[in-house]
Amino acid sequence: MEQPIRILIVEDNVIIADDMQSMLEEIGYEIVDNVIVYEQAEEVLKTQKVDLVLIDIILASDKTGIDLGKHIRENYDIPFIFVTSNSDRATVENAKTVKPNGYLVKPFEQQDLYTSIEIALSNFTYGTGEGKGGDHETAQEDVPMSNSVLKDSIFVKKQHLYYRIQFGDIQFIKADNVYLEVNTVDKKFLVRSPLKDYLEKLPKNKFYRAHKSYIVNVDHIDAINSKDIMINNNLIPISKDFKEFIISAMNS
Repeated sequence: MEQPIRILIVEDNVIIADDMQSMLEEIGYEIVDNVIVYEQAEEVLKTQKVDLVLIDIILASDKTGIDLGKHIRENYDIPFIFVTSNSDRATVENAKTVKPNGYLVKPFEQQDLYTSIEIALSNFTYGTGEGKGGDHETAQEDVPMSNSVLKDSIFVKKQHLYYRIQFGDIQFIKADNVYLEVNTVDKKFLVRSPLKDYLEKLPKNKFYRAHKSYIVNVDHIDAINSKDIMINNNLIPISKDFKEFIISAMNS
């Protein structure tokens, strides 16, 4: 079911690192570990599940945060954000070579940290190892949720948390004006997206456009008649084409 985003902090100033950890835990993120050098970060990435990494550029080791960013980009399909007190042109240009998903200059507030993480997660394209970056993006305060796709699940944001929803847990999706209502067994999430675009993010062998306003997971259909299907006691209208498709599938 839903799991908070797991973050690795790589920061050699223990006071700043502890402060970042407190800020993140207060928002609701989970801290996998809090380490000070490249080698420790490398070991955590190898042995733990990490969704995002916050990296100080200057570390207490021969290898820098930029070296770590390069290592992540080459070996892991996760976003990372540079956290640094250096915002001079040379540092920024050097940092850009490894395509970070964000760049946060110290000192910063909890809201700055949250916004950088939110943008990095929502812009990151899982499965390609590349993101759009976070240098010039701004947060869309009017959007209650955004999402990013993994191979077997999708990230959705609710309030101050990103949740990972397994595709199999999504029962149906209902279009409601400019938002979509994503329904799982016991929760509802709002996503700002056209229904057609959202359908493209979902597995094509499970999810179908049952009606102009609905996407359904065929594994969750409990009953069907000439005009509707039932999923978890919800009556969902269906188009003529979908009715023919589903009856044909049931009989094959």
